[in-house]
Amino acid sequence: MAKNLLEQLREMTVVVADTGDIQAIETFKPRDATTNPSLITAAAQMPQYQGIVDDTLKGARATLGKSASAAEVANLAFERLAVSFGHKILEVIPGRVSTEVDARLSYDTEASIAVGRELIKMYEEQGVSRERVLIKIASTWEGIQAAAVLEKEGIHCNLTLLFGIHQAIACAENGITLISPFVGRILDWYKKDTGRDSYAPAEDPGVLSVTDVYNYYKKFGYKTEVMGASFRNIGEITELAGCDLLTIAPALLGELQATEGELVRKLDPQKAANAPIEKITMDKATFDRMHAENRMASEKLSEGIEGFTKALETLEKLLEDRLAVLEG
Repeated sequence: MAKNLLEQLREMTVVVADTGDIQAIETFKPRDATTNPSLITAAAQMPQYQGIVDDTLKGARATLGKSASAAEVANLAFERLAVSFGHKILEVIPGRVSTEVDARLSYDTEASIAVGRELIKMYEEQGVSRERVLIKIASTWEGIQAAAVLEKEGIHCNLTLLFGIHQAIACAENGITLISPFVGRILDWYKKDTGRDSYAPAEDPGVLSVTDVYNYYKKFGYKTEVMGASFRNIGEITELAGCDLLTIAPALLGELQATEGELVRKLDPQKAANAPIEKITMDKATFDRMHAENRMASEKLSEGIEGFTKALETLEKLLEDRLAVLEG
């Protein structure tokens, strides 16, 4: 019997679910799962997860006491909620969950380190080993430095909102566990910038960007894992077959599962080893110069941080409103 595309993909790439919806994760049985503020906000509004939200709010109120404002309770609750969802997700997957540091701290190294430690402490208090958690931090220079400190403490990190090779190299040189280059958002930028309606999968700028990063890492023997993220269609996914990991939304996982045909491996360490690639040494000055020269990466990083910040603000408002209902 012929295997569908999802089954074939699993044979060459670790499939990760990009969702906060635990039921969807149970359906597709990925090894790992990733969340972000937008996904947690969406999941928190689903009726089946109301109990998790309410318990988290009550716990935050109990910790802070009656005198704390609704805003203070909501702020503590949103951090705990990400861990609560993460803990529930870890009950149904064998691997790791990614939990995000507040996007508003993306340019603050010390604050990001503090939140990363606090998130791991919360997981460990719930009996979850730090080996099963990836702390997600935006790939700013400051975020990468924060992750480098956390990695030395045995806290593994997933550097997100990654759009350029300079970000990828800085992550690898700082010993980061995993990076999440954003395929679909790169495509979005190029479509808007060029006025083109579409790109063939093999010419997709997001696919080409992740391929370059993968080949660079394998060529120079970096241990940092590459996890393609933010897909717009299954063509982008099939063009990256062979990537270390791919994190995929439930709708696209369903499409892959429903599609027959042969899946050809596109990314391969052996091919990368022979690729004519020049090594770049990364320091802050080089990073800043390359970032300024890469209009797409500059714009999409800023836009991504703003988007995650808005999602957090929406979630905090949602939590404040729910707290008001619970407390009458």
